[in-house]
Amino acid sequence: MELKFVDPRSLKDNPDKARRSKSSPQADALLLATIKAVGIVQPPVVAAESDGGNGFVLDEGHRRVKQAIAAGLEEIAVLVVPRAEDGGAMRSLVTTIAHEQLNPVDQWRAIERLVALGWTEEAIGIALAQSVRQIKKLRLLANVLPAMLDHMAKGDIPDERQLRTIAAASLEDQKEVWKANKPSKGDPQVSWWSVANALAKTRMYARDASFGDDLAQAYGIAWVEDLFAPADQDSRYTTDVEAFLGAQQEWMTQNLPKKGVIAEVSNYGEVKLPPKAERVYGTPKKSDHTAMYLDREGKVKTVHFRMPEAKKKAKGSEAGDAANDTIVVSKPRPDVTRKGIEMIGDLRTDALHEALSRAPIEDDTLLALLVLAFAGQNVRVDSGAGGDFRFGGRFGRHAAALFDAEGKFAFDTDTLRIAARGVLIDVLSCREGISKSGIVALVAGGTIGADGFLANMGTEDFLSCLSRPALEGSCADTPVLPRARVKDTRAALVEHFKEGHFVHPAALFAPDATSLAEWLAKSAVTEVEDDDVPDAEDVGGEEQAPEDHEIEEGYREAAE
Repeated sequence: MELKFVDPRSLKDNPDKARRSKSSPQADALLLATIKAVGIVQPPVVAAESDGGNGFVLDEGHRRVKQAIAAGLEEIAVLVVPRAEDGGAMRSLVTTIAHEQLNPVDQWRAIERLVALGWTEEAIGIALAQSVRQIKKLRLLANVLPAMLDHMAKGDIPDERQLRTIAAASLEDQKEVWKANKPSKGDPQVSWWSVANALAKTRMYARDASFGDDLAQAYGIAWVEDLFAPADQDSRYTTDVEAFLGAQQEWMTQNLPKKGVIAEVSNYGEVKLPPKAERVYGTPKKSDHTAMYLDREGKVKTVHFRMPEAKKKAKGSEAGDAANDTIVVSKPRPDVTRKGIEMIGDLRTDALHEALSRAPIEDDTLLALLVLAFAGQNVRVDSGAGGDFRFGGRFGRHAAALFDAEGKFAFDTDTLRIAARGVLIDVLSCREGISKSGIVALVAGGTIGADGFLANMGTEDFLSCLSRPALEGSCADTPVLPRARVKDTRAALVEHFKEGHFVHPAALFAPDATSLAEWLAKSAVTEVEDDDVPDAEDVGGEEQAPEDHEIEEGYREAAE
């Protein structure tokens, strides 16, 4: 170690210095004023060049040297020390933090450099007087998009909760969100709330799980520790919501008490009890029932309820106790989750549209399907009499194809067929929500063989929507045997169907016979309806046929 006086302009910057972002103007102004008044109190630390040069490289004191040059000093004292094994990385970091706290991005970069040089997280924590948890938290910045890090290094840093959400997202998702939210010249500030909100995913916490490690392994749940949460609580979580809820459902099934029921919840998060059930808020009796359900956070909740007693029967009749006769049926986890139902709706619609485009359809069937399509529950076509032309706007392009260049309504058979297929495609849909045509779409798909156009459903995305029994049932007619863990069974099926084709029975175009019968009964028009046909006495004794009946007869004559 040696003290020397050198020209501050001759010192070379260390390319691996700890502080890379600019310090605050207030701190620089204060340091400059101090140097002008009393000089440099603590000499910067330098080391001899290692590449054969005869100069010195700064290890510590970059800000002091810079402000000394700004103060016009011709010579300053420096402390020449031998190069450390880690290149002076730890010494530089500790000294820099002592003078002015680094921003989190620079701290993370310095820590990553130390880890690369062989320092452990425990040793770094001891040297910096920080907990290992804080070191791990800073290292989470390794999961942040580099473009975001560069902007954070300028001083625009999100809060802890936002940073936690960003670091938990994949780099691909971060890249897409950053494109839409990156700063511009006119607005250099980033709305970190918007970035975090776009990357937020539902978290299910281990502290809310009733199941143990066996079911967690069976469903392939990998817990991730939330390093930003308080250290005194279990902060492990997973974003695999389907697996978490599936494990919770199976745990409830395995631990359902006698006279128990697995209940559902309403849109407001309230438990749905059996009809006429009376909820028990006090101490339950032995004859009372238990309802287990999952709340909005995925926690297992338990309530007790009581069924009404049966009325006393007449003398001589069999006496019964409703409390004993009441049968409470537990509702297990459905074979296909809501997400799976939505995926089936999308796959069915794609297959139905492809079949309507390519499958051979006879002309009479095509016209019958056209009639069927407009009976769908998603169809609304306004006449325009009220000036509202918003609905049915897409049908104009099909009708326009039936006109020739001179504006005459003229077409050939092939053009008519193409137009009819286009109308059917625009109308019929199996997608969940407002665009679902209902049972008529299933009838149409079954008529034209749309099952043959369904895509392969042996994928990770869809198979993760199946319950354990449904997943194991999918192994039938395959060489795949059910594994002890649901995750392994699913992976084996995905591998088996990678080159094959799998369609779950729930996705086939097979309408439920009961639902179809109900729809037919509701939609069928009776020959004579009392509300539409006036009595003969009301019209002067002369019998009149209803107007609708006359129109229907006119249709029949035109068809003949």
